[in-house]
Amino acid sequence: MTGKLELRRGVLVLAVLSQLGEPQYGYSLRRALDDLGMPIEEGTLYPLIRRLESQGLLASDWRIEDARPRRYYRLNAAGKALYAELKGNWKQLGAVMDRLLQEEG
Repeated sequence: MTGKLELRRGVLVLAVLSQLGEPQYGYSLRRALDDLGMPIEEGTLYPLIRRLESQGLLASDWRIEDARPRRYYRLNAAGKALYAELKGNWKQLGAVMDRLLQEEG
């Protein structure tokens, strides 16, 4: 179980960035990730979003919808650049791991 947790931690940033091309608020982001097979706890997601924003990778704004204020997040230029870089790294690493695991079995 520990190995699975470590692998998952390593991909959470990429997973979150992948869903912020369009503005999302925390719950909608959490639901989108869950729907795509990457469930994430609130206690993990919200600190991650705040960290990404403090690192200058996300832009945010408050909107009032259904009489509730919600903070929407989206990738800014730096976030888009990092997402593109990480996505390329992931594809390259995935191809290498596919080759390694095929040779194993």
